[in-house]
Amino acid sequence: MYGLSGNFHPRTSLTYVLLLISSEKIFDCLWSLLCRRRVLLVQVCFHIEPFEDRNVASIRGNLSYIVDRYGNHSAFYRRPGSSLPVYYIYDSYLVPGDQWLALLGQNGGPDSVRGTVLDGIFLGLVADRTHLDQLIRCSFDGYYTYFASDRFTYGSTVSNWASLALRARESGILFVPSVGPGYDDVRIRPWNAANTRDRRHGAYFERGFSAAVESQPDMISITSFNEWHEGTQIEEAVPRQTLDHRYADYIPQDSDFYLKLSRKWTSVFAEQKHGQ
Repeated sequence: MYGLSGNFHPRTSLTYVLLLISSEKIFDCLWSLLCRRRVLLVQVCFHIEPFEDRNVASIRGNLSYIVDRYGNHSAFYRRPGSSLPVYYIYDSYLVPGDQWLALLGQNGGPDSVRGTVLDGIFLGLVADRTHLDQLIRCSFDGYYTYFASDRFTYGSTVSNWASLALRARESGILFVPSVGPGYDDVRIRPWNAANTRDRRHGAYFERGFSAAVESQPDMISITSFNEWHEGTQIEEAVPRQTLDHRYADYIPQDSDFYLKLSRKWTSVFAEQKHGQ
């Protein structure tokens, strides 16, 4: 998968970009992005997607590659206070628990990354309620919800975020809710209309952000792709009509409407964190 998502840390003015990793081509794009860091004012962390034979050995290989190639770059995001990079692990539940324990456990043996140069803050995906116990038991450092469609999964259901945040605090791990401006992928998944979420001229985005802030999470991520066929873009947009499709635009708001909303709510979140 190829795209960018914003992940905003409240204690700095920088915008952290999640680059979705799936090929060497994306790594090359990332390197160009890192080299332009002073212009873009971004830092980068990694969203590791499923791939064939994803296991302890292959994930360690991924981490080693990332750290060796990018670890010393100033745009490689390390969480303040820990100096550890942050890794989002998509569909983490597809890897058996014993594999994660071997990799992430403090006593995981020779395969554990803890206390090594490959150590990091590893966030697993909570989609189903049962994933909570699995992620905690498998020594993940926290969990995120990813999906931009409210009620699509247990984790993406906004009304569950307060309890998800509480469970994380009780377990001493991080909670990272994921907000989105809306969702509409029926052009490529015509069977998925039930999960379409109308933007409502920004109201959907603001409702999600408000719920995220109210849950008092550790971080908030924005699931926003430049894949317009999923309808989660927040980049500047103007009306566009093809022969068979009209892309959603932001009229009557300005073309940068969702960027302004993102800044508004990250500022609210920053104020909350600064007051704690």
